[in-house]
Amino acid sequence: MSSFLIIYSSTDGHTKIICERITNFLNDGNLVELLSLEDAKKIDLSNFEKIIIGASIRYGKHSKELYKFINLNKNILDQKKSAFFSVNVVARKPEKNTAETNPYINKFLKISKWKPSKIKVFAGKVDYPNYSFFDKYIIKFIMFITKGPTDTSQSYEFTDWSKVDDFSEELKNNY
Repeated sequence: MSSFLIIYSSTDGHTKIICERITNFLNDGNLVELLSLEDAKKIDLSNFEKIIIGASIRYGKHSKELYKFINLNKNILDQKKSAFFSVNVVARKPEKNTAETNPYINKFLKISKWKPSKIKVFAGKVDYPNYSFFDKYIIKFIMFITKGPTDTSQSYEFTDWSKVDDFSEELKNNY
C-alpha cells in the first residue's frame, strides 16, 4: 500500500477538481490525502511516499506561493517519488499539450529547479460567467489573441479527462 499526498494550487477551482478525480482513482487500496497548497504548508511531507502537485496558470504564471512552497520543500520533494502537472488553457492546442511542448511547464521547471519523477500538462477551463469583471475581459482579450473562445456568456472546458485518467493509472501502477 502506498501513501500519496496530492497538493493543489488552484485559481478558480478546476485544478482542484482534477486533483479530486486523481484522488478518487488512487484511493482504491492506497492511502491518499488531498490538500490545498495552503494546508500542505502545515504538514510534514516526509510522512508520504509519493507527492503529486497540480497547479494552475493565471496570466501566464504559476502562483508565487507555489514557487515558495517548492523552494522550502525541495529537499524532501527530491527524495520522494514526485509528480507535477500544470493546468492551463494553452494546452488546448495540440502543439502545446505535452510536458515537452508546453511553455508553462518549461518555464516552471527552469524557475523551480525541481525535477519531478513525472510531469504532465492538462488543458484547463475558461469560465467567463464566474470571473470578476476585470478577469473576464483580460482573459477574453487573451483568448482573442490566441484564437480561443470569446463569448463571455459561456464556460469552455478543454480538459481531456482520458488524459487525467491515464496519468492516474500511471501513478497507481508504474510509480
